[in-house]
Amino acid sequence: MTKYDETLTMLKDLTDARGIPGNEKEAREVMQRYIEPVSDRVYTDNLGSLIAEKTGDENGPKIMVAGHLDEVGFMVTRIDENGFVYFQTVGGWWSQVMLAQRVTIMTKDGDDVTGVIGSKPPHVLSAEARKKPVDIEKMFIDIGAMSKEEAESFGVRPGDSIVPYFEFTQLKNEKMLLAKAWDNRIGCAIAIDVLKQLKDEEHPNIVYGVGTIQEEVGLRGAKTSANLIQPDIGFGVDVGIAGDTPGIADHEADSKLGDGPQIILYDASMVSHKGVRDLVVETAEENDIPFQYSSIAAGGTDSGSIHLTANGVPSLSITIATRYIHSHAAILHRDDYENAVKLIVETIKKLDREKVDSITLS
Repeated sequence: MTKYDETLTMLKDLTDARGIPGNEKEAREVMQRYIEPVSDRVYTDNLGSLIAEKTGDENGPKIMVAGHLDEVGFMVTRIDENGFVYFQTVGGWWSQVMLAQRVTIMTKDGDDVTGVIGSKPPHVLSAEARKKPVDIEKMFIDIGAMSKEEAESFGVRPGDSIVPYFEFTQLKNEKMLLAKAWDNRIGCAIAIDVLKQLKDEEHPNIVYGVGTIQEEVGLRGAKTSANLIQPDIGFGVDVGIAGDTPGIADHEADSKLGDGPQIILYDASMVSHKGVRDLVVETAEENDIPFQYSSIAAGGTDSGSIHLTANGVPSLSITIATRYIHSHAAILHRDDYENAVKLIVETIKKLDREKVDSITLS
């Protein structure tokens, strides 16, 4: 960062925090630190999703804005006699982005152990084997231990969380931000900033900024937190697919960084609710907020669980086009983040009881 910037500091703190599915405590504490001052009440559900309330009209509809706290990572499963650590992926990984990458093992006693993901070197593989990606099952983590006993003396044991290591970086084009865990600390940041911008605004509802847990392994925290909140309208805020790198055809992905937040028409977890989608598009056009349409054939967001809560919750996913997700480092554009916040805030201002009832019947 070239100068102090409150938003960049928050984004750095959120993405530097470590939190794989099932161990989101560190990320949750960072999110709570930023969202508590702009909320009326902050609490968790029984699995650990963070819920912050901001009341405009206590009799108004409940609006849920949810980003997930967890990032893709790994878990220690065993240590062999030579001190090499074997692991289970937690969330979706592509084997080609993993080898030779630095990781941090979070031990029970709080001491971090640094390691690197390794495999059999190509020099001893057959010519045919060198042409193929290494299977994840054949990878291990080298922590510099010479034996199982030494690895255990470092505090490493089965069940420990393993997180990618990468430092938040503002690129030469200062609006391009490089970090681990954009998926989905950017959604958590959006939830924080939505409540922050509504802090001194009149609005006709109760807004819930939520950091859900275990999204990467099945949208689980969205399910429990939405059951607790019982929202009238749901927004899942997450990363989306960027199509502006070499080799991607428009029919595969056509979103570009800097061209506005993505309105998700369809994904594997949900068909977007037409009434909510129409309202958001109308709001964007009225306020000259740029946006892009997108669909995701495989994968989903927290909206997939939110919209199935109780007797149904009209929901929409609003995402930020991001390059290289589900890897050690990803890139997004700050303008897309800020326009997503603006779009959600302006939409929320319209969501009084009459408007919500009309959406439900649309």
